[in-house]
Amino acid sequence: MIRILHTADWHIGQTLRGFSREHEHRKVFGRLEEIIVERNVDALIIAGDVFDSQNPSGEAQQLFYDTLVRLSRARPRMTTVIVSGNHDAAGRLEAPRPLLEAFNIRVVGNVRRQDGRIEASRHLVPIADASGALAAHVLAVSYPTAACLPNLTRLDDEAGSPVVAGVRTLYAELLEALRPQMDGLPFVATGHLHVAGGIESEGAERRILVGGQHAVPHDVFPPEASYVALGHMHKAQAVGRDTVRYSGSLIPLSATEQPYLHGVTLVSLDGGKIVSEHIPIGRSVAFLRLPEAGDMRLADFGDHLMALDLQPDLPIGERPFVQVRLAREGLQPGFREEIDRIAESFPVRIVEARVTAMPDTLNELVVADPMIRLAERDPEDLFKLAFERVFGVAPDAAHLDVFHRARAES
Repeated sequence: MIRILHTADWHIGQTLRGFSREHEHRKVFGRLEEIIVERNVDALIIAGDVFDSQNPSGEAQQLFYDTLVRLSRARPRMTTVIVSGNHDAAGRLEAPRPLLEAFNIRVVGNVRRQDGRIEASRHLVPIADASGALAAHVLAVSYPTAACLPNLTRLDDEAGSPVVAGVRTLYAELLEALRPQMDGLPFVATGHLHVAGGIESEGAERRILVGGQHAVPHDVFPPEASYVALGHMHKAQAVGRDTVRYSGSLIPLSATEQPYLHGVTLVSLDGGKIVSEHIPIGRSVAFLRLPEAGDMRLADFGDHLMALDLQPDLPIGERPFVQVRLAREGLQPGFREEIDRIAESFPVRIVEARVTAMPDTLNELVVADPMIRLAERDPEDLFKLAFERVFGVAPDAAHLDVFHRARAES
């Protein structure tokens, strides 16, 4: 039996509304180390977006390499496979590859070709079982940039999207080239991209495929793969079939991810039997919604914070993140500043403030008379309606002045 721990979207170095996530990352990496030991993991996969930025800080890089050392020491015979995501600089991630391979860590960045042929061998990572015998492989594929894909112009004449055809061809090329080296053993493929049908996190995941193509169907991956370990979506989920899965991120990376059950996925391969198990990882920092359901008046915000009964001297990194939901009635301009003023007296970090959605007045205005085109509507009226829907209050004179200047310059 082979046990593979599928993780993705670490996003080391991320900040949420300016607040550092380092404390949470250190805690979750400690839990990851425990899981690797407790579950006798043979291979660890990080399916892209190791860092939150293509130019990570020195502190973020140090935390990453410190974590790799800890995990390697905790489970010396474990193979670690890292592929780059759309947030990562593939070349930077691959740079220490010779050194990392000494610790049984393989890093795969961009696809390389020589004389038109793909350098396939660097994408195949052997996985040994507890006895040391070769038992499986990982077909490691990173985020497919335009340079990674076959000549898209050549694929223009094919039915459907040339980008989808390019991704499909990429996996097919790799499998054809590597099949003789696989000796009929099971393999796990990786991918970092948006697979159609996956649930997105608002404000956290970029629409990433080249050529304006947003998502690929799940059947672009080789059907022979025992499992497809995906990255990019932050919610743990299967897409298309149960063996094509996102592990999700380790921590919530946006306010909209507050309800998610973050964690990792343990994949067990035993002959032809494949079992996947989502292992939740508890949050070291609370992510709260006030109120828990519905909305509240701004005047009640302080009472809700008081009811949390938090220790006033909580370190900044341990203070809970808070989403605020406000009722629209009676809300005055400047309410966001008032939220910040009230929150200053409590050990919390405000990451989102939303006002109850207003009735769909804008849609009603646009579609009430289907004979009137959108171009015939007064742009200022549409601006006012859109502004109030987003911010919960009517635009003031300053906002209208900016709108009119922007309109004059367009």
